[in-house]
Amino acid sequence: MTGEPLQIAYSPCPNDTFVFDALAHGRVPGAPALDVTFADIDITNGMAERGEFDVLKVSYAVLPYVLDEYVLLPCGGALGRGCGPLVLTREAGVDLTGRTVAVPSERSTAYLLFRLWAADTLPGGVGEIVVMPFHEIMPAVRDGKVDAGLVIHEARFTYQNYGLHKLADMGEHWEDTTGLPIPLGAIIAKRSLGAAALTRLADAIRTSVRAAWDDPEASRPYVMEHAQEMDPAVADQHIGLYVNEFTAGLGEDGYAAVRGLLTRAAAEGLVPPLGPDVLDFP
Repeated sequence: MTGEPLQIAYSPCPNDTFVFDALAHGRVPGAPALDVTFADIDITNGMAERGEFDVLKVSYAVLPYVLDEYVLLPCGGALGRGCGPLVLTREAGVDLTGRTVAVPSERSTAYLLFRLWAADTLPGGVGEIVVMPFHEIMPAVRDGKVDAGLVIHEARFTYQNYGLHKLADMGEHWEDTTGLPIPLGAIIAKRSLGAAALTRLADAIRTSVRAAWDDPEASRPYVMEHAQEMDPAVADQHIGLYVNEFTAGLGEDGYAAVRGLLTRAAAEGLVPPLGPDVLDFP
């Protein structure tokens, strides 16, 4: 693929740097050049809603707002089992009815899963929702500034360090009620790139994923450079959870999970309904 580099934004999290290492460093023959920007997913969600960048890693929760301009790629994203967001509290067994809950974003799969869980388990509903940066949530719960926090990513492995308790696992609830994997992060690309370019891009991402699996050590410098102060063992756990067969290809279960989440969320009035065929890849 020739021409200007594709403007792409994804997070500095280990799963994204692991997936895109080979592609970002020109080790996928015939693939497009990338101009990479690192941004957390709440930032990339906003970029997608404004139509910025050619390719973005976003939350599946933002798809209903952007699929007129972007197409969902069938690979490169994050779905999984046993990797859902957690609701944490300072004391064990708290009833969250009417309580204040900190969340990293209201345009996130984590938030949709939380609201679907709450609809099923809290007849009285939660109280105030406070949006705050991901890294501030656990300290805020520990310090009593909020009653509970919705956390994602490596917080699954570190929340005990804050003396916090797991009230509920949103992923467990989703899997128990649907049998489907948890749709977390999606890769989307501008429809205006055209079907041929989109297909070549998807093929290149699949090749990059397989290259990372074939030689995990090749990606380690890129992963650890952007993982900030994360312990290498935690980075490996993170990759193990979020990079799996659904990253290489969504497949039937992956698409069912995405459609199921967004259909249920639309029924609760949390997102606009999806149009027909809007998830289809060229």
